[in-house]
Amino acid sequence: MEAGGWGLLAGSALLVGSAVGYLVRLPRRVVASVMAFGAGVLLSAVAFDLISDAYEQGGLTPTVLGAVAGAVAYTGCNVVLAWRGARHRKRSGGQQPSEDEQAGSGTALALGALLDGIPESVVIGASLLGGGAVSAATVVAVFVSNVPEGLSSAAGMRRAGRSPTYVFGLWTVIALISGLAAVVGYTLLGGVSPLVLAAVTAVAGGAILTMIADTMVPEAFDEAHLATGLILLVGFLGAFSISVSGR
Repeated sequence: MEAGGWGLLAGSALLVGSAVGYLVRLPRRVVASVMAFGAGVLLSAVAFDLISDAYEQGGLTPTVLGAVAGAVAYTGCNVVLAWRGARHRKRSGGQQPSEDEQAGSGTALALGALLDGIPESVVIGASLLGGGAVSAATVVAVFVSNVPEGLSSAAGMRRAGRSPTYVFGLWTVIALISGLAAVVGYTLLGGVSPLVLAAVTAVAGGAILTMIADTMVPEAFDEAHLATGLILLVGFLGAFSISVSGR
């Protein structure tokens, strides 16, 4: 139950972001800046929590193999979803197709959002293994990064003509599944060897890193301005500070 609660908490940030993105017409430069901050937060979590923890648990080989497997798996699924209309699911402009423009794109967008959220939630659940406390840095990183993800994606859905029922229903379901995925991560990985846990953590890290490059960075730098890189760095260092303080 604890794992599910933490996963649900992190996933609920998608609802917060989607509400702002759908109901408030923010300038695209603001949306891009918020996404840059979120990308920096997740980059820090991948580097200093997921990949670092995987290496400490299992060494270099399972870490590298797991990360590559996660990246390949995510890329394969993302390619299929891109063909169905989910390529620009985190874009706030007019890149997202409407259902009239591409039939089935709504389903693809929903599956894409699910694909992006599951690795993060599984890691939250796995961080509770061994009787320890949940990784505060991971929860904070996922929560903070989910706000701009929901914000940007919902803004794009609004521009594509999708209804409030669809948008808020989608993110509510994804938030609930995030909680369930954390429970699954905690349940299925309990009792596995450190090598297996390291590989699974690295798989999630590789998938999340690929997601950042494929879906978050394009939006973050779409309306690039001189402070974009600085904003990303602030997010990165903020998450890094939380990670260090929790050790």
